[in-house]
Order: sequence, then C-alpha cells, then structure tokens
Amino acid sequence: MRYAILLMGAPYSDQASHSALRFAHAVLARGHRLEAVFFYHEGVHNAARLAAPPQDEPHLVDGWARLAAEHGVALQVCIAAALRRGLLDEREAARHGKQGSSVAAPFELSGLGQLIDLSTRCDRLITFGP
Repeated sequence: MRYAILLMGAPYSDQASHSALRFAHAVLARGHRLEAVFFYHEGVHNAARLAAPPQDEPHLVDGWARLAAEHGVALQVCIAAALRRGLLDEREAARHGKQGSSVAAPFELSGLGQLIDLSTRCDRLITFGP
C-alpha cells in the first residue's frame, strides 16, 4: 500500500510531529511504501535548518532527514506556509533579498499542487495536526 503523510503540527509544540515520524517508521517496517511527507501550516517548522533541541530530546528535523535518506521519502514543504514563517531555501532567499536560507536539506519547498498529487497517487493520506 502507498501512503503519504500530511503534517500540520510544529515540532516540540505538540505530539503531532513525533507521532507522524513514528507512524512513518511503522508503515515502512510493515513493508508499505511511504511516498512523501507534506509539511503544512505550523508543520513547516519541521524543516528548520537551525533547530537545536536539547540533547535529551529527539531531534525531529534530523529524524525526518534520516527517514528521507534511508527510505527515499520525499519531504515536501508548502512554500506559502514556509515563506510566511521565515523558512526559505537558497533560491527563495535570493529571490527575496535575504542573506541566508533556513530550510534544511533534504526538505524541498513545493506547492499545494504536490499535496493534491499525493492524495490522488497514494492509497492513504494520513493527517497529523495539533
């Protein structure tokens, strides 16, 4: 079965991000395919390159990056929600005259069209929110 995740909760503000990451690992452990995770609303903060949580807390940004590296899961961040919250990749930073980027690799800025595409390609779109 092909899954996609829509994550709308900020890391460390509520349980949504941690639960979504655990769900992603469970889906993959059961032999299913996780096509992508789409980060929307406050969920875009999961892509923050400068996140530095205390050592005794899970590093969710790194957790998502490892998931992408190990399993080929696309990490798509809503561009409108990200820009609104000061999260820019290098291209958007240059376009808006900002000095640096704040979106971690391998997260990619994309539009809501990508979310619609995911919902039509996948058997299940699971939503995690606050």
